[in-house]
Amino acid sequence: MQREQMSFDLLIVGAGPAGLSAAIRAKQLQPEMNICVLEKGPEVGAHILSGAVFDPIALQELFPGELWRQAPLGLSVNQDQLLRLSQTASKLMPEWTVPKALHNDGCKILSLGKLCRWLAEQAQALGVDIFPGFSAHQLKYEGEQVVGVITGDMGRDKQGELKPGGMLGMEILAPYTLLAEGCRGHLGKQVVNRFALDAGKDPQHYALGFKEVWRVSKDKHQPGLTQHTFGWPLTEGSGHKANGGGFIYHGENQQVYIGLIVDLNYQNPHLDPFEEFQQFKRHPMLNHLLAEGERLSYGARTIAKGGWHSLPKMSFPGGMLIGCDAGTLDAARIKGSHTAMKSGMLAAEAIAAAATKGAATKGAAEATENTATNHTITDFDSRVENSWLGRSLYCHRNSVANLHRFGLLAGGALNWLEQNLLNGHLFWHSRDQSHDHEHMLTAADAPPINYPKPDKTITFSRTASLFLSNLNHDHDQPNHLQLTDDSIPINVNLSSYNEPAQRYCPAGVYEVQQIDGKTNFVINSQNCLHCKCCDIKDPSQNIQWVTPEGGSGPQYTDM
Repeated sequence: MQREQMSFDLLIVGAGPAGLSAAIRAKQLQPEMNICVLEKGPEVGAHILSGAVFDPIALQELFPGELWRQAPLGLSVNQDQLLRLSQTASKLMPEWTVPKALHNDGCKILSLGKLCRWLAEQAQALGVDIFPGFSAHQLKYEGEQVVGVITGDMGRDKQGELKPGGMLGMEILAPYTLLAEGCRGHLGKQVVNRFALDAGKDPQHYALGFKEVWRVSKDKHQPGLTQHTFGWPLTEGSGHKANGGGFIYHGENQQVYIGLIVDLNYQNPHLDPFEEFQQFKRHPMLNHLLAEGERLSYGARTIAKGGWHSLPKMSFPGGMLIGCDAGTLDAARIKGSHTAMKSGMLAAEAIAAAATKGAATKGAAEATENTATNHTITDFDSRVENSWLGRSLYCHRNSVANLHRFGLLAGGALNWLEQNLLNGHLFWHSRDQSHDHEHMLTAADAPPINYPKPDKTITFSRTASLFLSNLNHDHDQPNHLQLTDDSIPINVNLSSYNEPAQRYCPAGVYEVQQIDGKTNFVINSQNCLHCKCCDIKDPSQNIQWVTPEGGSGPQYTDM
């Protein structure tokens, strides 16, 4: 069966802030450009999850004048607080102790999903083609040149056979392919490895972020308040330690966005990040806020937070990595949407400049005939480096490594010194050259952790939480969570680490079950939130996340 082909001047994989900003900027500069955006979610915004306190700097650049103000920007931040939590109390940190990067003057508390839908409307008004429900399953090469992608087949059964009515994916061709898949994109991971884009760089570092949206009583709602927390439960609970912290953002309509971020370099294999999030909500401050409230939604996703020292070369033959696919999040600020947008805009500007010089595509039909032409943007990385995006990442380059190497207090003090006194103008480089999964201790060397049962009012089970994520997967499709070696989960991970996949997955995908007297590793792929945590944290690096059928996964509402 022959695959159909479609050709465009520019192909963008992912309709998040990076991909949509790239599409809009490219159309602004080259209105005749034929642009395709593929989105694996069933609609734009369905797979978008972020805190989100949003810096509008890139939005203002993308839409100069007053148009940017028409975006769904939520509420302006009017108060910032940094709190240290113990198990039973909270302490407001003095203003002078707060790193400059955590000040949110001029920022907005919003739903990133809503913003992405608005950006999609602006892109479509300019003539951009956006195709939701189509996953970019694999890259298409000619020699060492990326010339497009092949979308996922629709209608295959668990054995990989096409069911009646099933269809092969299409070949989407373009001289330039921008990968904007978000954190740990599976195509981005492939090009980094194939072209050694991370040579000389620190490994990327990751965290797992949880978020719930609650509607609280009016007397407890403080519109515009942002609170960040450290301490309980990650560094002051049960004798186990992990980097990370919590957030509480008071948005519109009596809604509060709460979440916990757990760095994935934690050591104890018994640690359960989902249960740590439930512990966070048991704190008296959270318990009081959420009492008599209504939980509206739940989700989880990983965060690429290595920053400057982990940023790979962002251009490759035939395309570029943008946004969280490259790791442009500014971890010191706990923000990545504005940096993702800027990276997409810079990529579009680089392509437009190449077109002006006669080096870019001259039309989709001609592109199909000349896909082997070298379409490598050589100045994209320098554009990033010389922009406010690059300067901000460089200024905060030591933030994550300081915390990883020296711990919360000493590392936090170093970050305060660098940001508040030296403004990032310092001569040293703090590096963390270990992979996150390498830190895990064996189960015998780590204390067990006993978590209380959910009260079903403030704290909940995974199953009850997944219901609020509106998960949808066709059960009869190939497993998109692939094991390199089927024996490792039981023979290695269970015996050495008590199979931590049972706990680090926020969706209960992985289980160890006794079936007919035999120990089995069970993968409930229909539960997958597409967070990619398993691809990152598995101590044996045995799990590979690939795209399921387009349109599958969570369907987040205004996250």
